[in-house]
Amino acid sequence: MFSYDEFVTRNLGFITEEEQAKLRQSTIFIPGVGGMGGAALACLARCGVGKFIIADIDTFEVSNFNRQIFSNLDTVGESKAEVSRQALLKINPELQLEVLGGEWPDRLSEILPKVDLVINGCDDVRATLLLMRAGRDHGKTVIDAFASTLPNVYVVRPSDPRPEEFLRFPSVGLRPEGLTDAMVKECSGLEMEYVLTHSSTSENVVLKYAAEMITGKRKRISLAPMVWGTGIMMSYEALKILLNKKTSASHKGIFWNPWKMRVEKPLRFPLSVIKRSFVRKFLQSLAG
Repeated sequence: MFSYDEFVTRNLGFITEEEQAKLRQSTIFIPGVGGMGGAALACLARCGVGKFIIADIDTFEVSNFNRQIFSNLDTVGESKAEVSRQALLKINPELQLEVLGGEWPDRLSEILPKVDLVINGCDDVRATLLLMRAGRDHGKTVIDAFASTLPNVYVVRPSDPRPEEFLRFPSVGLRPEGLTDAMVKECSGLEMEYVLTHSSTSENVVLKYAAEMITGKRKRISLAPMVWGTGIMMSYEALKILLNKKTSASHKGIFWNPWKMRVEKPLRFPLSVIKRSFVRKFLQSLAG
C-alpha cells in the first residue's frame, strides 16, 4: 500500500517535516512538460509537491527520445501532458494533477490565482510573453531558462522587469498576437545574443549545426544532460521559493558549465558591452 510518509521519508534531512508538509500543500503550474519542464516536473513530484497544473499541446515523437524524460516507444503519438500525468500517478497516487491543452494562455487569469509559482517549459515566444506579463499582474514568480547549450535558470519575481523588457524585445507594449514572424525571430535573436554574451555557450557547440539552426535548416539542438540539468536547476529554485530559502538566481540568469565545472554569472559593464559587439559579428557570420 502507498504511504506518502514512507514515500518522502528519505527527503527528511535535506528538508524538515514542516517543510515537507508545506511542499505537500503547494501547487505549481508547468506549461510545457516535454524537455526541461518535464524534468522539473519529475523532480518536484518526487520531492512530494502535492499538486500540479500542467499543459502541453504536443504528442511524443522519436526525436524526443534523446532528452524528454517521459518519452519512449510506448508513448509515441500520445499526449505529453497525459503521459506525464499517468507516469506521476504511478509514483504518487495521491498527487493532484490538472491537465490542460493549448488553451492555457487564454486561461491564465483563472490558473495563476490557484498556484504558488510557475515553471515555464514551453518554447513559444508569444505564449511566454503572455505568461510573464500575467505573472506580474497576479503577483506570481515565474522560473524559466534561456535557450543555451549550458544548463541555466532565471527567476522572474513579480517586481522584476519582464524578459522582454530586460532584453529589449520589439514586443514591449504590443499584444503578442500582433507580433509578426519577423518580430518573433528578432526576440529569439536577442535572447541568443544575451546568452552568448554572458556565458561560454559558444565554446560548447558545433558551429556547423549552430549555423543551420540559426538559418532555420535545423531544429534547436538539445542533449539530455543539458536539458535535465536545466530542469534540475529549475526545480531547486522552485524548492527555495516554496520553502522561503535564500536564492541568488535573478531575472538575469545563472549558467552552469558542466564541461569545466563552473558557475557563470552575467558579465558586468563595460565588459558585457565589449563582448556583445563581438557576439553580434559572430551571429552575423553564422547567419551569413
